Amino acid sequence: MRAIGIILAGGNSYRMKDLSQKRAVCAMPIAGSYRSIDFALSNMTNSSIQKVAVLTQYNAGSLNEHLNSAKWWNFGRKQGGLFVFTPAVTAENNFWYRGTADAMAQNLAFLKDSHEPYVVITSGDCVYKIDYNKVLEYHIEKKADITVVCKDMPADVNVDRFGTLKMNEDSRIEEFEEKPVYAKSNTISCGIYVIRRRQLIEMLEKSMEEERYDFVKDILIRYKNMKSIYGYKINSYWSNIATVEDYFKTNMDFLKKDISDYFFREYPDIYSKVDDLPPAKYNYGAHVKNSLISSGCIVNGTVENSVVFKKAYIGNNCTIKNSIILNDVYIGDNTYIENCIVESHGTLRANSNLVGEDGIKIVVERNDRFVI
Repeated sequence: MRAIGIILAGGNSYRMKDLSQKRAVCAMPIAGSYRSIDFALSNMTNSSIQKVAVLTQYNAGSLNEHLNSAKWWNFGRKQGGLFVFTPAVTAENNFWYRGTADAMAQNLAFLKDSHEPYVVITSGDCVYKIDYNKVLEYHIEKKADITVVCKDMPADVNVDRFGTLKMNEDSRIEEFEEKPVYAKSNTISCGIYVIRRRQLIEMLEKSMEEERYDFVKDILIRYKNMKSIYGYKINSYWSNIATVEDYFKTNMDFLKKDISDYFFREYPDIYSKVDDLPPAKYNYGAHVKNSLISSGCIVNGTVENSVVFKKAYIGNNCTIKNSIILNDVYIGDNTYIENCIVESHGTLRANSNLVGEDGIKIVVERNDRFVI
């Protein structure tokens, strides 16, 4: 493909509460065995984009560990590759990334050293499948300066935390508002952009001269009347991991057969780093209904309508309903869990009762682990 990829993975969301205290949002576990960034990376490799940069910053330890080998997404080539950039103190600059535009500007060498004519920019905290080739073909056909992938949201969805836009009959964007107080449109930006590489370099250099650091506010919105910016609508599944409720709903969506089949049974595939773990073990007395149970788990109790991530242990006579159990959680006997997200590496003592009554409850336990 005639494009390089940039994945913006440095942000933090206070709306994720305790879930983002130990990891970047792009490293949030999804669907039992994946991380949220896996979907952007898989879309890149499935679109034959061979050279991809991931810009990390906040709480990037687990994310960098996840990205320590490019082979899982087939980027380990002689041409291209997977590049991970974190903020670095230099003679010219000693700032962390001050925004999405600044993050790319601090890594302009990556853009200038590349030879592909186009750049695909995307965030790493969204769950979706897309062929970037089709977006690029549309971009070239429209002779656009920038193409924004967008989606019409249902009328009952609150879109005030997204960028909303309006297009004319030719799909050219006429209005673009970032996180409006009152949304005039239910068409939102999916955070995926296609732009010519040299034009991106020029825009970033000008933004830095003017001390403007946000790609959406200081480039997209600022230039919307000066540049030809078009929208490319998608109708397939798309979800943004920005709040606890979004995270919970996205994982629960994978319990639906149509969505699970769309991501994991229909071509192209979604790839992730593979852990060398045994398959899940169901001991006598285990009862599992409409749930995802990952490798390395041991189940003794009842699990219904839940997602259980890797290396979890569920004790005897336990009941887990409508919950998410993250990696390496030990749940003692006779424990009842409902409407909860249990943080990874936690240990729940026997006879615990945890119920989210007013929404989703985040459970963070750091008890000593006793295995009898």
